[in-house]
Amino acid sequence: MSVIWFCRGCPDHLVADMEAAGHTAVGPALDERAEAHGILAGGEPYDAAVLDALPNLRVLSRIGIGYDAVDLDAASERGIIVTNTPDGPTTSTAEHTVALMMAVAHELTASAQRLRAATGDYITHQHSMELNGRTLGLLGFGRIGRAVAHMAEAIGMRVIVSDPLHEDSVTVDELLAESDVLSLHVPATPDTIGMIDAAALARMKQGSILINAARGSIVVTDDLVDAVQRGHLMGAGLDVTDPEPLDPDHPLLHMDNVIVTPHIASNTTAGRERMERMAFDQVTAGLAGERPSEQLNSPIR
Repeated sequence: MSVIWFCRGCPDHLVADMEAAGHTAVGPALDERAEAHGILAGGEPYDAAVLDALPNLRVLSRIGIGYDAVDLDAASERGIIVTNTPDGPTTSTAEHTVALMMAVAHELTASAQRLRAATGDYITHQHSMELNGRTLGLLGFGRIGRAVAHMAEAIGMRVIVSDPLHEDSVTVDELLAESDVLSLHVPATPDTIGMIDAAALARMKQGSILINAARGSIVVTDDLVDAVQRGHLMGAGLDVTDPEPLDPDHPLLHMDNVIVTPHIASNTTAGRERMERMAFDQVTAGLAGERPSEQLNSPIR
């Protein structure tokens, strides 16, 4: 019987399926992980030292897309299959991205705070951006980026894309210069980490908006704070930050024109269950000796 460790504790809808397939569900306590043959992983790190402490591990499935916390080479050297669930978070994350965009553009945080404080004169203080007819720039055009584009076009936005795999791609400089709203949809790689820095932000339109539901390290946080405080950007909507989470006293958490959510864009009820199911299917396939459909590292067998 195989032991499967679940980073959040196995939900009821999977326990029966695990037992029927001859597996035992454990977790989320870390001391239960040591005996695991399969892992349904969150964002916790899996470097060589961690993997060495998991002698039975055969399959590690990331619940979500990002796997930057997993050392793929170290896993391959130890014969461990690594997978993810790239189709699972698409809808939820795209909807959250658009929600951030609309909330910042329509100044919902500031407006709600003025109402709670009963300041009056609400119309005079409202300077929101109507998105119909505006340009949305997408840095990256994978599953989530394409879903965001579809939603944005439905509300009348013009969409431009910078992605080397997209046939109508514009340059990054063109994207920065033309976008009223810039939304990030690239993974954290040596080429993308820190690419939205002071120079990139300065090339963005005066009064534009930055949205990031991808990875926090793509944006240089101090440079973003400066661009918002100076009024160069209208505001920002962030589901990811660097560091993560931010200190409660961090200035981004105390700006009326910035909305920060705690890396929960994919975490709708439907999205979470979909990713958990996909991760479970990947683990059970690997434990059965099959090649999982979303295997990330080099062939183990």
